[in-house]
Amino acid sequence: MTITFLGTGTSQGVPVIACGCEVCTSTDTRDNRLRTSILIEAEDKTMVVDSGPDFRYQMLRAGVKHLDAIVFTHEHKDHIAGMDDIRAFNYKQNSPVDIYADQRVQKALVREFPYVFDGTGYPGIPQVMVHPIDLRPFSIGNNIFTPIEVLHYKLPILGFRVKDFTYITDAKTVPNSEKEKIKGTKILVINALQKQTHISHFTLDEAVNFANEMDAEKTYLTHISHRLGTHFDVSKELPDNIELAYDGMKLII
Repeated sequence: MTITFLGTGTSQGVPVIACGCEVCTSTDTRDNRLRTSILIEAEDKTMVVDSGPDFRYQMLRAGVKHLDAIVFTHEHKDHIAGMDDIRAFNYKQNSPVDIYADQRVQKALVREFPYVFDGTGYPGIPQVMVHPIDLRPFSIGNNIFTPIEVLHYKLPILGFRVKDFTYITDAKTVPNSEKEKIKGTKILVINALQKQTHISHFTLDEAVNFANEMDAEKTYLTHISHRLGTHFDVSKELPDNIELAYDGMKLII
């Protein structure tokens, strides 16, 4: 299984528009972060978790030629806004793209992309096959996804475990019952927005503490804002088994 970080930034991305801070003006390419998303290639399936506003460019940059499915964590705009751009895959593959979404995300997709779901069949619109999900494991081909419900402030959202890989973004708290689903994972990806307290995201310290509690062999931090600091500086503060992810990073699991 190959994991590619398509984007590791927060909802505004990095650099932030009109910002002149040290991170936003950094010449280190690792400090340029598109909106958070990953590509999973496994068992002859190509899958993306979330399609944010940068989806089109992320597909071009990663050289993705075929897409089987999009799996959605939640309905916020920075995680769904790019779904319209699956049209190119529809045309090339001559088939719909499977999307996996819970009830709330489905409602948001209908609200944001009414022309996809209104039944008019307008030429050229995205073609999707919707697969409802909840907290029960589901399969995409031979890949079993185990949903993990975390809280993004008061909003329940989904992380996912696939084999020994667990991906969680936009978390502030994780119930004990859901932690049991994570334990034993070898590779953990979690969000670390900034160092200051935030109402709906792990801070850097909270993310490190959570990683230590889960005791994965390796943890990668994502959904990073310009307030966290430069990749170079923050990396020096982290233990050996925890790293900042960056756009384009690949993991072979």
